[in-house]
Amino acid sequence: MHDQRRYVIIGNGFAGTTCAEGLRKLDASCSIALFTDEAYPLYNRIALPPLLRKQVTEQKVIIRDQAWHDKHVIDLHLRTRVDKIVPEEKIVIADGVSYPYDALLVATGGRPNGTDVAGAAGAHNVYNFQYMDDTIAISQQLETAKSAVAIGGSFIAYELAEAFVARKVETHWIQRGPRFLRRMLDEISGEYVDEAARKDGAHLYYNEEIAEFVRSNGAVTKVITKSGISIDTDLVGIGLGLTINTELVAGTGIGVKTGIECDDRLETAIKGIYAGGDAAEFYDPIAEMHYRMGTWNNAGAHGKVAAINMAGGDERYHDIPEYSSKLFTDQTITQFGLSPEYRNDLEMVRSFDHELKHYRALFFREDRLVGGLLLGKGNRAGKRKYLEAIKTKMRFPKTERESLLTWTA
Repeated sequence: MHDQRRYVIIGNGFAGTTCAEGLRKLDASCSIALFTDEAYPLYNRIALPPLLRKQVTEQKVIIRDQAWHDKHVIDLHLRTRVDKIVPEEKIVIADGVSYPYDALLVATGGRPNGTDVAGAAGAHNVYNFQYMDDTIAISQQLETAKSAVAIGGSFIAYELAEAFVARKVETHWIQRGPRFLRRMLDEISGEYVDEAARKDGAHLYYNEEIAEFVRSNGAVTKVITKSGISIDTDLVGIGLGLTINTELVAGTGIGVKTGIECDDRLETAIKGIYAGGDAAEFYDPIAEMHYRMGTWNNAGAHGKVAAINMAGGDERYHDIPEYSSKLFTDQTITQFGLSPEYRNDLEMVRSFDHELKHYRALFFREDRLVGGLLLGKGNRAGKRKYLEAIKTKMRFPKTERESLLTWTA
C-alpha cells in the first residue's frame, strides 16, 4: 500500500497544467506526472496569433517554464506520447514505462485537420496553425512571402488571414460556406466581418472549395478553386477544424461522442478518470446539456474543477463559457453561453446598427436566456447582466425578449 496520492495528467495545455497546479496546492505530498508530446511546457495558445503578427516574442508566449515545474514538484515529461491507459490496473504506459495513478486526467485536446486535395501532401509551404512549431514555421515563411491563402471558415482560418494581412502579404481567404462562422453568425453579422476584412485588404471568396494545389519544386505555387478561380501563392494556411484526440480511451468503456464524455464533475464513466479542456464533452448544469467547448477560459475552468475532484472533493462545473476576440482592425466579437453552433433549436432576437457596425443576438431555449453574441467595438455593455440571467436561469416570455437587447448595466 502507498500513502502518497499519485496523479497522472495527459496533456499539458491550460486544462492539464492548471489541474497540476491545483493538485499541488491541495496536496503538498502527492506525486504529479504531466505528459505532453510537444517540446514545450505550457504556452499561451491565444498568444500565438500575436506571435505570428510579430507583436510578441516567443519568450512572452511561454507561461510555465521547466523551473516552475521543478519548484512545484511536477514531473513534466516533454516529447512523450502516452501509448495506453489500462484502467483495470490504474496505470498509463508511455515509452514502455508504466505510471500508476489514483486519479487520471485526460486533457489531450485535438489535432488540426489537413486537406486531402491533390497537391497538398508533402508540400513544404502548406501549414496548419495549432502549435508553437506551426507558428514559428509560418512566421519564417512570411518573411519572404508576397501572397498567401487562408482556407476555412473557422477562427483558425481568420487568425491566419489576419496575420497575413498584418505582415503586409497579399491575402486571399477562401471559405466553403456563405460567411465566417456560418453556424453562429447570420447574414448581417457576417457582412460586418466581411467589411472589416476587406477594409484591411483581404480578398474573400465564399461558397468555394479547393479543386487543386499546383506545385513546383515541392511547394504550392497556385490554388485553383472548383469554380475555376486561380490564385498565385507562396504560402497556404489550413483552418478546417480539429479532430479530437480520443484514441487513448478507446476500448476502456469511457464514452466518446464529440469528445470524451464526462459529467459535471468532469468524471468519466470510469471512477477516477477525468476529462478536461478541448477533449471533454462535459455536462453543463446551467445549460442542462452535454457539449464540447474549445476555448482557453473553459480549459482553465476545467483544470480547476478536475483538480478538486481528483483530490477527493465534490466540485461541479459552474462557469458560463465565453470568449472575446478582435476581428481585423475594425471589429470585435464576444460570445457567451450557447449559440446555434451548439444547438439548432434556439430562438433568437437580434438588433443591429449599420452605421456603427454593431450587432447583438440573444438566444433562448424554453423561455430561458442561454447565450448571446455581441459584435462591434464598444458593444459589450450589458454582458455582465446577461451572464447573471443565464446563471440564475431567468425566464423571459417572447413579449419581453427584445427589451433585453438594450441592456447596458
